[in-house]
Amino acid sequence: MRRPAVTAVSAAAAALLLAVGCTSGDGDTGAPERSPGTSASRTTPPPGASAPTAKGSVKVERTVASGLQSPWGLAALPDGDLLVSSRDEGKIFRISAESGKKTELGSVPGVSPAGEGGLLGLAIAPTFGEDHLIYAYLTTDSDNRIVRMIYDEKRPAGSRLGAPDTVLKGIPKGVIHNGGRIAFGPDRMLYAGTGETGDDGLAQDKKSLGGKILRMTPDGRPVHGNPDADSVVYDYGHRNVQGLAWDADKRLWASEFGQNTWDELNLVQPGKNYGWPEVEGKGDEPRYVDPVEQWTTDEASPSGIAYVKGSIWMAGLRGERLWRIPLAGTKPVAEPEAFLDGRYGRLRTVLADGSDGLWLVTSETDGRGSPGAGDDRILQLRVS
Repeated sequence: MRRPAVTAVSAAAAALLLAVGCTSGDGDTGAPERSPGTSASRTTPPPGASAPTAKGSVKVERTVASGLQSPWGLAALPDGDLLVSSRDEGKIFRISAESGKKTELGSVPGVSPAGEGGLLGLAIAPTFGEDHLIYAYLTTDSDNRIVRMIYDEKRPAGSRLGAPDTVLKGIPKGVIHNGGRIAFGPDRMLYAGTGETGDDGLAQDKKSLGGKILRMTPDGRPVHGNPDADSVVYDYGHRNVQGLAWDADKRLWASEFGQNTWDELNLVQPGKNYGWPEVEGKGDEPRYVDPVEQWTTDEASPSGIAYVKGSIWMAGLRGERLWRIPLAGTKPVAEPEAFLDGRYGRLRTVLADGSDGLWLVTSETDGRGSPGAGDDRILQLRVS
């Protein structure tokens, strides 16, 4: 079902963002209609290789939680419960995966929400069983940064977060294009997707942390094997990266907002240039890496992605749908499929649930949606 008309609050927020020149942020508001473009070449898996079928399916099994305000980041605890961040409230909540009960862990000091900034991505340390560390990507008065906090569930609700320890600071901030997704990879290193804040020159500046994918140790130091041994910059030439996921062969994939023409799904290669602002979508220029798939901005405006059952699953904000991209290695085996089109409004975050399914977070209360009763919510999906 569709949402009611935009409220005065959300309309005012949209007007403010338009006033600062945002025609292509989280919602790509105002982009004209376009014809679909050419997708990447399809491939057939070699004999004996397993690959997803061309046609998939999505079943919404249940609503895990509802009534969430500006949810953004999502992370799964070892016991299966979920942590979700509220972008505008600057708080982290624990959601029982069984009952949906919401418990406040606490507020994260230093969060300065404005526009698309605030408390964004969350990640659980690979060593959580020993150190109980939670990582968060947040916007402050001066920058975007990554912090970590000890989670002590024995303390009273609302005061379960220790003082934040800054892991990395100096990521450029803006009203738009703050990136914000963080995740630990199979190598147990920390990755972050950043945005160029509307200053597109930052994407090509290797000395800037904006418009990049970053790779660092859990302490925020450059990793041996990065393109530049003294830098956390892993690749560059991005506009606004908000989705990170690894496939079964430990390849990193990233989703990216386009401006007025093409949104992208990229296969991440260290040291490579993904073209922004010189190229949007497929440019067929040897200096830049072309996306594996692309969509018009009204179809996608992608945020989180996850890898389940041989496919990348991509949440769409302005597109208000969940995309499935079936893969054989590094190539799609069929055209992307869209699910849940318009049924739950804007879709922000998607996370593998560890059992061939997905957690999906809606984003109707972010100032650009049309929230209805129960928004926002976390859904559990069964997919194939």
